[in-house]
Amino acid sequence: MPKASEIKKNAVIEHNGKVLSVKEINKLTPSGRAGASLYRMKCYDVATGLKVDESFKADEIVNLADFSRHQVMFSYIDGDEYVFLDNEDYTPFNLHKETIADELLYFNEDTEGLQVLAVDGNAVAIELPSAIELEIVDTSPSIKGASASARTKPATLTTGLVVQVPEYIATGDRIKVNTAECKFMSRA
Repeated sequence: MPKASEIKKNAVIEHNGKVLSVKEINKLTPSGRAGASLYRMKCYDVATGLKVDESFKADEIVNLADFSRHQVMFSYIDGDEYVFLDNEDYTPFNLHKETIADELLYFNEDTEGLQVLAVDGNAVAIELPSAIELEIVDTSPSIKGASASARTKPATLTTGLVVQVPEYIATGDRIKVNTAECKFMSRA
């Protein structure tokens, strides 16, 4: 069982008899001498979908819930539900729009490497690959000879995500984006 300091975003934990999906983690470090780091986690209750805030000391043991990972592909939108199909047996996994609001800007129907975390067969979270490829639909014109400069400009991608890119990148280029930091990595 991991310590609270080892828990990552999108982990599924058991706490106080509830199964929680971790959506955000903030580390708080008190300035006092004997102050131990605290980890404040914003979670969603898997059963009810309600938001739950929990705090743990850094060395506190946290129980991981029994969950399974499934390689999936995005299939279609049904109202407020996003439907993903298992790559092996085409089992559908439905996730509500609010549950995956942070991840929506990082994938489209072409994205590969998506994984769904499921507890008792019910999808609770989606896990993105470390890098994705998307096309730029809007950015200011590229500047010739700007490859040596470190200046950046905003670029809007096909999903609506806006990232800072170097000045030599133009509209229509495909780029790689780091999903953990929401940063430009390279041309695709």
